[in-house]
Amino acid sequence: MVSGSEIISLVSERQDREQFRRKNWVGTFAEYLDVVRERPEATRTAFQRVYDMILSYGVDTVERGREKEFRYRFFDDPLNDGRDAVFGLRDSLHQLVNALKSAAHEYGIEKRVLLLHGPVGSSKSTIVRLLKQGLQRYSTTDEGALYTMGWVDEENPDEVHWCPMNEEP
Repeated sequence: MVSGSEIISLVSERQDREQFRRKNWVGTFAEYLDVVRERPEATRTAFQRVYDMILSYGVDTVERGREKEFRYRFFDDPLNDGRDAVFGLRDSLHQLVNALKSAAHEYGIEKRVLLLHGPVGSSKSTIVRLLKQGLQRYSTTDEGALYTMGWVDEENPDEVHWCPMNEEP
């Protein structure tokens, strides 16, 4: 039987403190502004973040006659070795990514709701699951880092009131 101190020792050996510090950065608003000055992409909108996340996996261009077709590697599900890869929807995925691109560049579509519709089995849920998992993973990278804000209680400086919506500053 393993003792409690051995379990604690095992857990502490497996901790990566530098990774924890990087993923749980705490700083003042002035320090956050320094981050923004160094990396302006830290202030992206949700549409910009999703679009950048998709592009971060790469795009293959295939020429068919006079037309160019785009294959977004993100939808090959590289995070799960292709388990949820989306096949046969190249045009539909291109339309989705174009809508995200338009919203990311603030061409007016960012105030709309994007609705995925189609018959049963047309990968709607799979596409949403890929986007959700992709954003979850992307937010842990330096390129996709998310920031939120909190206020220090003046009466109790050890207490921080975090934004309940996790909004970015």
